[in-house]
Amino acid sequence: MNYRMIAYTIGRILIIVAAAMMIPLVLSLFFDEGIASAYLIPILLSLAIGAAVSIKPPENKSMFVREGMVIVGLSWIIISIIGGMPFFISRQIPNAVDCFFETVSGFTTTGSTILSDVESMSKSLLFWRSFTHWLGGMGVLVFAMAIFSSKDTRATYMMKAEMPGPVVGKLTSKWQFSARILYIIYVALTVLEIVFLIFGGMPVFDSIVHTFGTAGTGGFGIKNTSIAYYNSAYIDYVIGIFMVLFGLNFNIYFLLLMRKFANLKHEDEMKWYIGIVLLASVVIAFNIMPLYHTFAKSFRYSFFQVSSIMTTTGYATADYCTWPMLSQVILVLLMIIGACAGSTGGGIKVIRFIILLKVAKRAVRKAASPRSVFSVNTAGKTVEWEILNGVLAYFVIYIIFMGVSILLVSLDNKDLATTVTSVIATMNNIGPGLGEIGPTGNFADFSILSKLVMSIDMLVGRLEFYPILILFSPYVWKKS
Repeated sequence: MNYRMIAYTIGRILIIVAAAMMIPLVLSLFFDEGIASAYLIPILLSLAIGAAVSIKPPENKSMFVREGMVIVGLSWIIISIIGGMPFFISRQIPNAVDCFFETVSGFTTTGSTILSDVESMSKSLLFWRSFTHWLGGMGVLVFAMAIFSSKDTRATYMMKAEMPGPVVGKLTSKWQFSARILYIIYVALTVLEIVFLIFGGMPVFDSIVHTFGTAGTGGFGIKNTSIAYYNSAYIDYVIGIFMVLFGLNFNIYFLLLMRKFANLKHEDEMKWYIGIVLLASVVIAFNIMPLYHTFAKSFRYSFFQVSSIMTTTGYATADYCTWPMLSQVILVLLMIIGACAGSTGGGIKVIRFIILLKVAKRAVRKAASPRSVFSVNTAGKTVEWEILNGVLAYFVIYIIFMGVSILLVSLDNKDLATTVTSVIATMNNIGPGLGEIGPTGNFADFSILSKLVMSIDMLVGRLEFYPILILFSPYVWKKS
């Protein structure tokens, strides 16, 4: 284990977090909120620690899977602690566990909150809260790779550990250039949505923070009624469409930029993803039409909520807990499926479900014809055994982790819908669930144990288990 390289890389991440926190510091001074120290203390702490461990590059720069996983796991825990300090120091969230929960929810783009009156919070803290979505959406370490020079051999393992999905492919021959292209696309889509929202009459500040939540598919709102506050069909459709766009694999945009349109016909995940969004939106629209009287209005609400839930964003324009049971069940299923691999969305990912379905189909065909050989194909290629085993292992770990989490959270004696969907909502980085944690509720009434369990759920869900679980493996910490 190259401890020096781990410390060096984490130090650079802390410097980036300190730089990012200077933006809300400036905003707090601009709005004269009197909480500048809430940012100065964590900024100085991050800079001091970051500079101390990264001022001199280590002579041995070798990095392998273990180091990459450990860097990602530790970085996300540390930045969540540092990022939560402004809430605690300002006393706008006086409980340290609540601060950690809220910040983990921000960086992991979950959107679950303990706040019951978000409108009472300072504007700079609202900005920081949403900005953590934007930073965590594409990945803090990917952002670091886009800025700092990094050799391929070192960047590969970190990018694979942080980017969601069963496989991570390069857009170019260099990982650093791939990271930069990803962020160029990310920034371009972010700016585009801000412009569209301002054009629709949303205030500039509101447009920026809601776009951060959309881009990172996070869903932290600045109004107690979320997007419903604006009561605008235009805003609903703009945010709804951009949620779908940010839930797509960013490789799709690269193919479009390179005009490789022929390659898109092999993108099975994109076809399934768009198909599920449209089908679920239409079915729910018909199901809730008695509540909204016209198909146009019911489709507006169903499309927004389907987009929000499937991309694991968590914004709301209606209280879907009052919708018919069929609609609620569909939304819970979408929570589990999630968005595309290589997007900012959470969940198990569409591609994994495609692979699992094809594995099941192969098993049935194999049972009918034992001597025949059947392969699993997706995107016009045969899926390698290593990827198949990885998907199956992920699904097993997912089920086990969810079961244990539900048992621990059940100690709070909440109703079944609240207990189960609180774990589904946090592990799949969605935000709201059903029952007490629906779009009009929050996570404030859970115990400290449950909040810590769900904070871990958010981290393992965003990083897809291994970077966090590997921290507890004795083998990983051996010197050789």
